[in-house]
Amino acid sequence: MRDMLISADLLAWYDVHARELPWRVGPKEDRLPDPYRVWLSEIMLQQTTVAAVKAYFAKFTETWPTVQDLAAAEDADVMAAWAGLGYYARARNLLKCARVVAGELNGAFPDNREDLQKLPGIGPYTSAAIASIAFGQRETVVDGNVERVMARLYAEETPLPTSKPMLRDYAEAQTPKNRAGDYAQAVMDLGATVCTPKSPACGICPIRSHCNAQSQGIERELPKKLPKAAKPVRRGIAYVVRREDGAVLLETRPEKGLLGGMLGWPGTDWAETEPVSEPPIDADWITLNEEVRHTFTHFHLRLTVHVAEVRQDARAFRGGFVDPSDFRANDLPTVMRKVHALSSSS
Repeated sequence: MRDMLISADLLAWYDVHARELPWRVGPKEDRLPDPYRVWLSEIMLQQTTVAAVKAYFAKFTETWPTVQDLAAAEDADVMAAWAGLGYYARARNLLKCARVVAGELNGAFPDNREDLQKLPGIGPYTSAAIASIAFGQRETVVDGNVERVMARLYAEETPLPTSKPMLRDYAEAQTPKNRAGDYAQAVMDLGATVCTPKSPACGICPIRSHCNAQSQGIERELPKKLPKAAKPVRRGIAYVVRREDGAVLLETRPEKGLLGGMLGWPGTDWAETEPVSEPPIDADWITLNEEVRHTFTHFHLRLTVHVAEVRQDARAFRGGFVDPSDFRANDLPTVMRKVHALSSSS
């Protein structure tokens, strides 16, 4: 009974306070969500904030308004449009998934979690979110916001990630048969705007009367988390080559691995040992005094930057020269943009 009261109070709050998001159909709108837009937003939102995703979503849906349009896009164009969002395997899988849906499924996304999860790049969370939000299926959708809300509601002191199964069970018990998609979005909105990590606004919370952590005065302590291991530091070299006519030397990174399939400056492998110099062209190299620093999910990266200017007839061992008119720094991944910025200012 308590679980249903919580979901009812949340839905009533959501009907008034739902965030306006470009991929969302609001609770008062008399239309169904577009599965393409729901899928695209969920892929973009994986490990990325709503604020960061909005501009990318707008660009993608303007350029490729349907899944068929995206499926027909050039790989390089999609990877360039994705640059800066990070986790580039998502972009590669985005294209693979669009082509399966447009080709093998005649442009229609499956309406259930099991079949959605068979598609490239769609895992347990994303399949549940699409099935729930786009198709109204009763699926349990649990992200970081939902975990935090559940930990506080039930005063669950088992630390994450150990508590994940318990928190999912709490969320599953609250998910209603009707309006499951609205409920999922309501909990996420609550966590994003009210039940925030450091300073929850308990005074305006629609489910405050149900919250065990708030009644015990421990809401700021939850959810607890196991200590994180220190991230290792990896090092590498990036080579910035400019030709007499202003062309720059770029290479496409291997499909597998970090920044797979993305354009970037030629460089060495990234490892915890000192990198061995592997210049992509014969030149008189200058090593910049500053280094580029960037943090990925599992490690910190430190890049030494070597720069050189070469003659018009210079031939590279790998990569290819890109004319100045075709070079757009914003099409590069964030770490490669940092290399460009440093080399341009030196």
